[in-house]
Amino acid sequence: MTPLLRRGLAELVGTAFLVGGVIGSGIAAARLSPDDIGLQLLENSLATGAVLVALILALQPVSASFNPVVTLVERALGRVDTTTAATLVVAQVAGGVLGAVVANLMFELDAVSISAHERGGSGQLLAEVVATLGLVLVVFGALRSPRIETVAFAVGGYIAAAYWFTSSTSFANPAVTVARMFSDTFAGIEPASVPAFVLMQLVGGALGAGLVLLLHPTPQEA
Repeated sequence: MTPLLRRGLAELVGTAFLVGGVIGSGIAAARLSPDDIGLQLLENSLATGAVLVALILALQPVSASFNPVVTLVERALGRVDTTTAATLVVAQVAGGVLGAVVANLMFELDAVSISAHERGGSGQLLAEVVATLGLVLVVFGALRSPRIETVAFAVGGYIAAAYWFTSSTSFANPAVTVARMFSDTFAGIEPASVPAFVLMQLVGGALGAGLVLLLHPTPQEA
């Protein structure tokens, strides 16, 4: 297997497990705590943050972005070439859809059920810009620090917290956003809401990349 295919496989598997964690824990939370939305969100956020830490630690030696915005920022910063970036993004989206299907099946739901959960409005769209900007800052700030091994804990902690301080519950990931269309459950999002969410995530990613360059002009100056 070539290094590029190995990286693509890591991104596919990692994103699948990430989406499986997001959707699966959402389904479990809704069933275990049916009358307490706050507790459902707590359960969902803790599981998502924890699975992110584990996946990044396990797959970082190969590839562990699991997010097209992060991969595009890597391309903009010259960390990967265009072919690599395109391959990883395709793998992330495919892995996300696979994770959604498997999560549905694990809880004995239809393999695919298109979500009817409407999400949007100016507050939630602004939240996606903020959430994605913060994620990019955390990822690349950690990578440009002397202790890059902390990135897993930084990202997992940030996402768990951003579930709570953003009104959108911090999707902050186009592959995960697309995948969540395919599960009409607690974590789902209706197809009509997806384009605006993804656009705001791209805006947040661009702003985050600019902030990273301002704060960390070179890795050596971190």
